[in-house]
Formats: sequence, structure tokens, C-alpha cells
Amino acid sequence: MRAVKFALRTLFRTPFVTSVAILSLGLGIGANTAIFSLFNQLLLRPLPVPAPGELVNLGAPGIKNGSTSCGLAGNCDVVFSYPMFRDLEREQKALTGIAAHRLFSANIGYRQQTIAEDAVAVSGSYFNVLGLQPVVGRLITSADDQAVGESPVAVLSYDYWQRRFNGDPAIVGDALVVNGQSLQVIGVVASGFDGTTAGVRPKVYVPITLRTKLEAPFNGYADRDNYWAYLFGRLKPGVTIEQAKASLDGPYRSIVTQVELPQQTGLSDADKARYAAKEIAVEDGRRGQSRVYEGTRTSLMLLLAVTTVVLLIACANIANLLLVRGAGRGAEMAVRLSIGASRGQLIRQLLLESCLLALMGGVAGLLFSRLTMAFILAMLSTSAANTVAFQMNWVVLAFSAGLSVLTGLLFGIFPAIHSTRPDLTSTLKSQAGQPSGAKTVQRFRASLATIQIALSMGLLTSAGLFAKSLVNVSRVDLGVEIDQVVTFRINPRRNGYTPERALALLEQAEEELRRQPGVRSAAAARVPLLADSNSSQTITVEGFTPAPGGNSNSNVNEVSPGYFQTIGVPLLAGRDFTEADRQGAPLVAIVNEAFTRKFNLGQNPVGRRMRRGGTRPGSPAQPLNVEIVGLARDAKYSSVRADVPPVFFTPYRQSTQNNALAFYALISTPTEDFLPSISTLMRRLDPNLPVDALRTMLQQVRENVAGDRFVSVLSASFAGLATLLAAIGLYGVLAYTVAQRTREFGLRMALGAPPSRVRSLVLRQVMWMTVIGGVIGLTAAIWLVRLSASLLFRMESYDPFVLSASTIALTLVALGAGLVPALRASRIDPMTALRYE
Repeated sequence: MRAVKFALRTLFRTPFVTSVAILSLGLGIGANTAIFSLFNQLLLRPLPVPAPGELVNLGAPGIKNGSTSCGLAGNCDVVFSYPMFRDLEREQKALTGIAAHRLFSANIGYRQQTIAEDAVAVSGSYFNVLGLQPVVGRLITSADDQAVGESPVAVLSYDYWQRRFNGDPAIVGDALVVNGQSLQVIGVVASGFDGTTAGVRPKVYVPITLRTKLEAPFNGYADRDNYWAYLFGRLKPGVTIEQAKASLDGPYRSIVTQVELPQQTGLSDADKARYAAKEIAVEDGRRGQSRVYEGTRTSLMLLLAVTTVVLLIACANIANLLLVRGAGRGAEMAVRLSIGASRGQLIRQLLLESCLLALMGGVAGLLFSRLTMAFILAMLSTSAANTVAFQMNWVVLAFSAGLSVLTGLLFGIFPAIHSTRPDLTSTLKSQAGQPSGAKTVQRFRASLATIQIALSMGLLTSAGLFAKSLVNVSRVDLGVEIDQVVTFRINPRRNGYTPERALALLEQAEEELRRQPGVRSAAAARVPLLADSNSSQTITVEGFTPAPGGNSNSNVNEVSPGYFQTIGVPLLAGRDFTEADRQGAPLVAIVNEAFTRKFNLGQNPVGRRMRRGGTRPGSPAQPLNVEIVGLARDAKYSSVRADVPPVFFTPYRQSTQNNALAFYALISTPTEDFLPSISTLMRRLDPNLPVDALRTMLQQVRENVAGDRFVSVLSASFAGLATLLAAIGLYGVLAYTVAQRTREFGLRMALGAPPSRVRSLVLRQVMWMTVIGGVIGLTAAIWLVRLSASLLFRMESYDPFVLSASTIALTLVALGAGLVPALRASRIDPMTALRYE
């Protein structure tokens, strides 16, 4: 304790140096802590369930000859058919159980208030396999999923129970209306559990056998060619993942070859062989199942590397500060050595001071990390921001504390060793001249400054590349009008509407929207524009035969008349849809230019015919019952970054589904004044029907490119901080060098050297450090960005403009940092310098 008190007194004896060090470390540690918090939540943290390391995810890669539906829980290689799930559940021997789940969107009504939320359909084994217990009531069990469409029960998430129902246990036994179906609440799941899919927090859990009612008209329970269920299990004690895969492969292959393969029609011999060779995939499931892991790993790894570099630059600055302070404490160290203190004791004392300094920086870092996290959350997409939070749990605290101690040792070890050199006792005999080892310190400090320049150059170049990538994304020709367009979505089927009632409401909403003051045109579409939503289908087109290995798939959207006018997409040939294009009328379609190129329809496809669905060999020919009546100019479909896909559009009034629609209004009034009128309009039509994703198309596009903005803005911010810290470090090195060379510069000027010659000596040192550091930094930046090339848009990692701009920027910063010491050196009075020290 006495050593700690002495260390604190020593630190605060130089408050300016200590404050600068704490601030620098706080910025570096805070940035690392904030990024690590995200990293931990999305890529490291296991599910909050007992023994998460025993969980395994199952996958079904390989050919799927039928209907496939996948979502945020994983790509389409992962999903299984429902019959296969039940077969594996019954036949497997290596797992304590297998569970199935499927996310869906729900309109949840309670006491005349309906809100759009996320929900998940789960098998009766779901909570049992996870090992979870209820807070109140009970959870869904195998008794609740025995028959399709029965057991209308629901379990609430803990957070939803607290937020909407104030944690009232009396909700158990009460009823919720979920997508128009009355479900009895039977329990609340344990606190902290938010499902098994990162990126979404379901509020309600329902039996998987209710999907036929909650997502009508779904009825794919008996179809082995309908793949939609995600599966996971828990290993039995002593069973490894490899053993589980070997055990599951037997029944899986048997079912594939003996049950499913004979039912397949239209497959070539090669496809049959591929189908029969399918193997089940078994992977670590401790983090659950989610596409978020793949989508965020590269960007978070990159940002964690960037913040580490910022911290290293801050450490180099602190090391320089401690060396300067150590030079001033030379006499103290010499006296303590001369009266019997061991060198080890002094090193431990100096390292204690460094670690205390680092811990104070770590405390400041926790404050800066909160500010950084708030900045990060402001840039994330809405879904991502709702998924993550800055959580000061023991993992984050341990990381911050460990990082603080490590940095304390990192920047303190060399100054401690150098300051306690035994030959420092020479300072007791003479205070004139430079102390022993000064040249070593000078070389070390110059090396630190060069490394800082290299690191800063690497960050500046990386940030420049990502910034230009973001500029490229923002300059993409979307092919649609977004400046004065607002959008929102409704789904009446989730409120129990029949298809006929849903169609009537959707048509009424469209008509009422057109009548709103300030609306120039309005329309609706099944697939929302630039919202990362896709719908595709195999089709048959007149005169087109796919090449070997090719396909006849196309994206599809169902739209209303006036859709193309509202979003600013011109028709290049043919006509738009009309009110007469509804059920009972001849089927029609409008295609885009990418569609005509893929299916070889020439310049004008109007009049050509097509059909939904493919053609299987040996099957009787089906009539081409859809006529192409229009050609639309290419426009972005689901993503700003993705190329325009082939799309065919059909009138939504000719559909029998009538589920959700996204509405669009081209307005002439300010959007902030118009948006509230949408909620008013929908409350008038149905006060219990939630309005979802109400925003401007500008906001929608920003949401679509949130990932690009996230990486670009953060890398630029951290690069700017790193460059500032490097400039401070470079200034400190040069200022100290000038002070140490005062006699030399004074003697040169006394012998006739002009001030410009002295300035050039200092600036030459700046030049060499900048050249060496710049070359190293550029090389490292190009290598680093190549590893994350998927984050760049329409550019290479060696973009000459960015490399040149980064070089010029860092050169100017380095010259600016060296100019003041150079001017100070050139103004030294020779007589004063000769009497120096």
C-alpha cells in the first residue's frame, strides 16, 4: 500500500503529463472496449442457457428439389423439411433431443392494442433441449406439438413480459391475439434469454404446429420437398461433435436414399447421384443460429484491428512521455541506487506507476467507451441497433481491466529499464552534458515515432479506401425516385383477415392514400423496395431453354397500377397495369431489361408468353398462361450494392395470397409533415392494424447501406484520432531532440550556419521518419484491406487516388508537427546554447 501511495504522489507531481497520458489511454482503451462489446455480443457470447457448449447446429447442405424458405437464422443450406425433422428426432441416438424453430412476424393484440413484433414457432422439445425453466407458468412441451393446428398456447419472453405487461403473473392464463388467432399465455421464459437467433429478439414463442394458422396459407408439414425448419440439438454426455455426425449420418442417409429419393421426379442421373450423396452437417451451436455471424465478422475484426492500432499509438506516446520524465528523475534514481535500493525494486516501482496510470486510463476508457458505443449505435441499421447494446458485464470489464494492465506494462517496461541503469550514478558527479544512454533513448523514441507514422499511414489509407467505397455506394444509380417518396407496410392477414377482406382493405388503403393532400401518386408492392427482401421463382419462358448448369429462375414482385410512375421507373415498351388486371382477367406481367437479357427476349418482349413454374422432363406440356405486356427500365431491387437482377412484375390483384403490402406515396409536401398523416389514415381504416416501417425512401436507402457507412465512418474517425496522436508523438520526439541538441545547434550557428540549415536538419529527420513509416504503413494497409475486400464496393485495395491522398495528408501532418521544433532550433542564441547545462 505504501508503494501505491508513493506511486500516486509521483504521478500527480506532474499533473499535465499524467492528464495527457490518461486522456490518450482513455481514448484508446475506450474505443477498444466499445468494439469488443459488439464483438463479444455478436461473435463470442454463448447463449444464456445451461452448458451451451453441448449444443450443436444441424444443417442439410446439398441439392434441394422443391420449395426452400430461409431467413435470418441461416442460409438455405441449413433448413430441413418438417418430416425429416420428425424422422431424425425419432431415430437419432447421439443427442438428448433435437429441436426445430422458425422465426415469423406477428401482429400481437392485447386489450384493443395491436403491435407488430417478432415471434418464433418452436417444437415441443425446444425449451427442454436448451435446458430453460419458466419464471412463471410453464413452457411449451412435446404435448403441445402433437397435432397440426392444435394447442393454441404462447410463451412470452421475459423482457416483453416486463415491458408490456409490467411483470404481472396474472397474464398467465389470459389470451393474446397473434396474427388473428387467440392464444392462451401459459408462461414466461427465463430472464436474459432472447431466442437462439442473433439479430432478432422474439417476444412470443408458439408451437411449431400452429404455423399453418399463424402464417396462412402455409401447409407444408407433410411435404418432404418443402424445406423451412432450422434444427439444433444437445450432445449426450461424452459424445463429441464428430461422433454425433457419424451417428446422425446413418439415419439421415437412409431416409434420403430410401424415402426421399424415390419421390424425386425430373432429376437427371447426375442430380440423383448428388441427391443420394447428401450428408448431414453438425457444427458447434453454443452461439445459436444466425446469419449475423457471417455478415459482421469481417467488419468487426477489421474495426478491432483498427482500435488496437490506435491504442498502440497511444502507448507509444505514453512511453515517450515516461522517457522524458525518466530523464528528469535521473538524479532520484541514482541516489536511490547509491543508498542501497536494488534495481529490481526500482523497476517494480516504476512499473507500478505505469500500471496505475493505465488503470486510470482504463477508468476514463469506460466513459469514452459509452460515448463511442452511442456513436456506433447511431450509425447501425434499425434492426442491428435493436439487437445490440453496450453491456458492462464481467466479460467487458475483464477485457478493459486486462487491456489496461497490458498497456501499462507495454509502455512502461522500456522507460523503467532505462531509467534504472546502474551507470546513472554518473549523474551524481556531473549534471553537465547528456547522461549515459541518451543516444539509445533518442533512437528508441525516433523508432517509436516512425512506428506511429507507419500505423497512422495504414489507418489513413484503410479509412480512405472505405470512405471512397461509401462514396461509390452513394453514387450508385438506383434507377428509382427516392427524394419525395414515403413508404410503409401493413399485413391484414396477421390480424385474422380472410383473403377477400384483406384484398378489400388493401385496395381501400391504396385509394385513401392517393386522396391524401399533397400526394401526387401512390402505389403498392408485395416485395418492399431496397429492403434486403427477395422473392424468386422458377419460370418457363417462351423460346428459352436454360444452358447446362444454368437455371430459369427470376425475381418476382406483385405491384399495383401506377407503381412504376410512383417510384420513377419509366416503361420502355408496352403498357402499365390497370384496375382491370385482377382475378378472373387474363394473367399479365411486366419485365425489366435484365429479364429480357437473361431469357433472350430481344429489344421488345411485349407479346411474349411465360408461365410460373419450371418444366420437368417427361411431364406433359403446360400452357404459357402469362402474357408480357410491358418492359420497365432496370432499377435496383433489394440492395443498393447488388446488381440489378431479372424481375417480372404481376398485378397484386391477380394474387390469391393478399398478405402484406408495402405502400409508396410520391408527395409534394415536406415529408416530416406528411408521415404522421399515414398513422392517422390507418387508424381510421383499422385501429388495431399496426403500421410497420413507416419512413422516407431516403431513410430506407440509408438503412440499406448502413453497413458501409458503419465501417467507413468508424475507420475514418479512428484514423483521424490515430493521426492526431501520432502527430503529438512526433512533436514530442522532435521537441526533445531539439532540447538535447541545443549545444550542437548553437555551435553550428556560432560557426556560421544559417538558420535555414538548422531547420533543414530537423525537417530532414521528419522526412526520413515519414518516408520509412509511410512505406511500411502503405504496405500494411493494402494487405489489411485485401483481407476485407468484400467490404469494398467497385474499387481495388491499391486505389492510386486514395494512396496519394493518404500520403499527402500524413506528410502535411508530419511537417506540421516538425515545423515548430524546427523553428525553435533555428532561433537558438549561440551564446546561450554554449552556456546550456
